[in-house]
Amino acid sequence: MKIERHPENPIVVPGGYEWRMVTVFNPAVIIEDGKFYMIERTAGSLTPCKNYLGLLESEDGVHFTHVKDEPIVTPDQLGFPYGSVQDPRVVKIDDTFYMNYALRPCAMSYYPTGRGVPERSIPKYPDGWGEEEGHWLTRSSILTSKNLIDWEFLTDTTPLDINDRDNILFPEKINGKYVLLRRPEEYVGEEYGTEKAAMWITYSDDLIHWEEPKLLAKGENPSWESRKIGGSTPPIKTDKGWLVLYHGVDDNVVYRVGAMLLDLDNPEKVIARTRNFIMEPETYYEKFGYQLPNVIFPTGNVVKDGLLYIYYGVTDTAIALATVPLDELVDYILNEPQN
Repeated sequence: MKIERHPENPIVVPGGYEWRMVTVFNPAVIIEDGKFYMIERTAGSLTPCKNYLGLLESEDGVHFTHVKDEPIVTPDQLGFPYGSVQDPRVVKIDDTFYMNYALRPCAMSYYPTGRGVPERSIPKYPDGWGEEEGHWLTRSSILTSKNLIDWEFLTDTTPLDINDRDNILFPEKINGKYVLLRRPEEYVGEEYGTEKAAMWITYSDDLIHWEEPKLLAKGENPSWESRKIGGSTPPIKTDKGWLVLYHGVDDNVVYRVGAMLLDLDNPEKVIARTRNFIMEPETYYEKFGYQLPNVIFPTGNVVKDGLLYIYYGVTDTAIALATVPLDELVDYILNEPQN
């Protein structure tokens, strides 16, 4: 599967403002009124690594400029002054934008070691923050907006006593219900049907109350999915099924990308799934950075003129872009060579 990396990669890098001086990565992207909008995850420091969300815009999907010189979402406005808001994914349903995000109530510190893998430590915070186990768990939630700038909290989508990331809404209701992908790290063991963290799917009538999740897909390819898998980008509707990009992590903590097609009317049914990864770290910016090495982590994708734009974080350091004709990728998933 030939996926083209943009020659100007990485297309978005740190700098410019104090709240994004150290790192930018794992963006949400959406097209609205013909323009590309990107919501970036940023940090102004690694000690602690408090993350914010900023908003950029672009006419061509490659060259982005900031809409505002300050973040559009901060942990403080969500009630967590020492927290970290992370990994946005955005869809639009009717006239409302919905943004999934992950939040850790207290941010950790990261210390670069010179070999790509940072050491982590837990900072000391005032007023009792950081003293409860739950302050270091990752919850997932939804914000809503009419303009991509002003966001309001809607709901938590996961229990607060487990780590649950990669919550991603489908861009439309299916059979009258909202549909959500999840990746609960504690749902592992015989009773859950999976030995490693996996992808789950759940439904809701109102976005507030969610049904018990169902196991959707687990790691089946030990060479690159042995540690865990999780959803990456919001599903794209095609005539052959819902296209879902997902990430697989191996025992050496290398992040690669796979793809699957889900049934249009019954998205808990996997029609086809790549046995081999479709992207892996190859370039310098995908192998080396401030934080984790060897990371390709897509969190945004849009389609324009039949071309799928894949936006992905690289080594928790910068943002890159790759493209592929949508029809070619769908055909590859359905007819992947066996050798």
